Amino acid sequence: MLFGIHWDTSSDLAFAASILPILLRGMVITIEATVLGFFIALVLGLVLAVLKAAPTRIVSWPALVVTEFVRDTPLLVQLFFLYYVLPEYGIVLPAFLTGALALGVQYSAYTSEVYRAGLEAVNRGQHEAARALNLTTTRTFTHIVLPQAVPRVIPALGNYLVSIMKDVPVLSVVTVLEMLNVAKIIGDRTFNYMIPLSMVGGLYLILTILASAGVRYLDLKLPKIGIPLK
Repeated sequence: MLFGIHWDTSSDLAFAASILPILLRGMVITIEATVLGFFIALVLGLVLAVLKAAPTRIVSWPALVVTEFVRDTPLLVQLFFLYYVLPEYGIVLPAFLTGALALGVQYSAYTSEVYRAGLEAVNRGQHEAARALNLTTTRTFTHIVLPQAVPRVIPALGNYLVSIMKDVPVLSVVTVLEMLNVAKIIGDRTFNYMIPLSMVGGLYLILTILASAGVRYLDLKLPKIGIPLK
């Protein structure tokens, strides 16, 4: 008895052990949504960064407007729009894909700024050297500029990976059975919320620590080519 609460350690451990496999299945969904959402954010963010850096305003301004709109509107609004509004126009996506897409689109606005900083950090002499070698613009970007820019922004991109992972529970509003939604269902059925929610918190802690360690390892291993940032 502690603070008026009776703790039955053996039954609590048995309950935790019985729900662990279900929570682990929810954790798999969480990881899958994180990976897919992060991949979308990386690709779309790079596209937006390149478009925003275009010399012509007819190309750069739409990308700037899209970035600001996505960044300044809540993730939940975007999620509801994709899940409830698009079907009215004949576009019906599974709940999981809708959630991952919403995460990717939301965070692409942030990763585009990270990419922009990395691209601008590459010394202009690299571009001039590429032109002197008669390299095409595409080849200069993919073989010279991008390999120098990406290693510099790995830590910032890693922060958004962790942020996406922690935002995955928002997908429960469109019936995605990620960890937190599974824990809530268990709590609703057993009237015991503390154990499943505590376990979810612990699992998220483990996942974020592993993700952060992976990002640090990648940051140390990738060579920082070119002129260092000042």
